[in-house]
Amino acid sequence: MSDSGYNQFCPVSMAAEIICSRWTLLVLRELVLGSNRFNELRRGLPSMSPALLSKRLKDLEAAGIVVHAAAEREPGVLEYRLTEAGNELRPIIEAVGMWGHRWVTTEATLKNLDGNLLMWDIRRNINTDPMPPRRNTIQFIFNDRPSSERNYWLIVEPDNRVDLCLVDPGFDVDLYVSTDLRTMTEIWLGYAAIGLMFEQGRLILTGDPKLAADLRKWLKLSIFAKSEKRVA
Repeated sequence: MSDSGYNQFCPVSMAAEIICSRWTLLVLRELVLGSNRFNELRRGLPSMSPALLSKRLKDLEAAGIVVHAAAEREPGVLEYRLTEAGNELRPIIEAVGMWGHRWVTTEATLKNLDGNLLMWDIRRNINTDPMPPRRNTIQFIFNDRPSSERNYWLIVEPDNRVDLCLVDPGFDVDLYVSTDLRTMTEIWLGYAAIGLMFEQGRLILTGDPKLAADLRKWLKLSIFAKSEKRVA
């Protein structure tokens, strides 16, 4: 804890000194959502500098919230994992997200559009069960973005591993999902129904008819989408 702390014995104060420094809650969000490696954490926090991310991880490790250890299935590869104390923060992080989804206005939320963050969230929530048992390549096209931010490729391998590519991986595309970034963000957050966006022409699917028909099955929404919006 720093010298600029609250200097109160209250448990809320003591906890806030550890988890309420800038970016720390978002680092914890990424860990809760399954990002364990430094590069994975960076992809979920694209606006955070690597140096600051490293510092926050060291702070969390010093507080006993995170452990930095070898991956269980890949010797020599280091991962960040939540400790018992860290896992007790899981419902708190989720509750903060639910509160933000419910009470922060839709327009305020949608002022912060970020294609990289959106697609990284989508990538780690893909439900591979309804997909054909082969490699599936899905290209998302955000037609309102500049060329450098327009195309993303989701690669679902037969072993259910899902990769996100920012450059053309060279595979045949099975399904094209054409939309704009705001519409896809609205769908992801549960603000807009897929069917309605399709009817209005704001979401266009081209390619494999089964992948298109099963979109609602494999495109799992944000964990916060189920929270009822309380403000317009």
